Amino acid sequence: MKNPPVMDATTRRWRAALFLFMLATGVSMASWVARTPAVRDALDVTTGSMGLVLFGLSIGSMAGVLASGGLVRRRGGRQAIAIGAGLIVAGLLVIAGGTALEVSAGVFCGLALFGAGMGLAEVAFNIEGAAVERSLGRPVLPVLHGCFSLGTVVGALLGMGLTAVRFPVGWHLAAIAVAVAAAGVWTVRAVPAGTGQEEAAPGGPAVSDAASAAGSEGGGGRHPDGIRGQLAVWRDRRLVMIGLIVLAMAFAEGSANDWLPLLMVDGHGTSATAGSLTFMLFAVAMTTGRFTGGPVLVRYGPAAVVRASALVAAVGVALVVFSDNALLAGAAVVLWGLGASLGFPVTISAAGEGTRNASARVAAVSTAGYAAFLVGPPSLGFLADHVGLRNAMVVVLVLLVGAALITRALRTPPAGAGEEPPGTPAPGARQSDLV
Repeated sequence: MKNPPVMDATTRRWRAALFLFMLATGVSMASWVARTPAVRDALDVTTGSMGLVLFGLSIGSMAGVLASGGLVRRRGGRQAIAIGAGLIVAGLLVIAGGTALEVSAGVFCGLALFGAGMGLAEVAFNIEGAAVERSLGRPVLPVLHGCFSLGTVVGALLGMGLTAVRFPVGWHLAAIAVAVAAAGVWTVRAVPAGTGQEEAAPGGPAVSDAASAAGSEGGGGRHPDGIRGQLAVWRDRRLVMIGLIVLAMAFAEGSANDWLPLLMVDGHGTSATAGSLTFMLFAVAMTTGRFTGGPVLVRYGPAAVVRASALVAAVGVALVVFSDNALLAGAAVVLWGLGASLGFPVTISAAGEGTRNASARVAAVSTAGYAAFLVGPPSLGFLADHVGLRNAMVVVLVLLVGAALITRALRTPPAGAGEEPPGTPAPGARQSDLV
């Protein structure tokens, strides 16, 4: 077995910048979540009205996720991260101002900007992280996502502390905005230009492998961001299976992020404080799994690791759902968190292995995963209105077991396998994934 390439100074700085900004985005997200009750009180709105305000985050996030892949293909990951960072900072400042002025519409608009920035940046981060992995020959994405999880722990603790001393929400979020801006400037300067960007064929516009697969004749007659071009990568059966796995793993993680405290309070009769502490336990387990999973991944490979992860998470969810002992259910969230920790980043990494159009595939799978983050948890809430929150979590359990059964798709394909649909001409463009 060949030793992995030695990391040069440029790549080291590139990787460190991604780690730093993922940490900053985690802190910013958790800071907002921790201060949500204080924002609701400042706006003096009902819980139902606050739900409409929060809808701004969902709208912005989905818009950012859907736009990110095309932006990366046209301009590269660095520009997507720069725009995303700017939107995050602007969103935090608008939220802070809207809260201080007690204007609900202002907070809604701020959340839309914040969500759009998060969506743009996070898909670009996955593409950048996958490129670093390919250049180093060892896992990077688990630790990258671990930095986000660590940031959520730090942000939650900071938010709890500032809430306890009644620190103004506006000043808190404004300070976080300054920190994110500083991290964003350093990150954009450290990330190389052109990762994931498609190069134009001589004498014509940029043409992606996906666009070629869609059947555009002449090489330059169809824009790569057309619907057919974006959907072409899904003709690969292996990528479809990977997409299903990432849907299940993202659903498992997102359902805990949104519903775990309430699940413990309403489903197991714990106090609100105990519910919050249970979520903190889940976040710590997620962080631990992501920071320590690299050696396990190198030794056993992505298929075995994700299979085991899905089953461990399924055991945790099953204990939370079916156990009537609140202490056992609370302890089981450690299994839930550890199991869910590696599924999303490892699956995203596998989407770009052994293929020529890696950036398009990583973007497609990332989009599917973030769609599950955004759409899955609200759908559980709708189901919970009819069957109860504990029973609704059975959906998560079924998805995890299903994902464990199809993890063979995560095995690295032979060189050149599964790259294009049959009959695809050799493209005139190349992916600048490695710098």
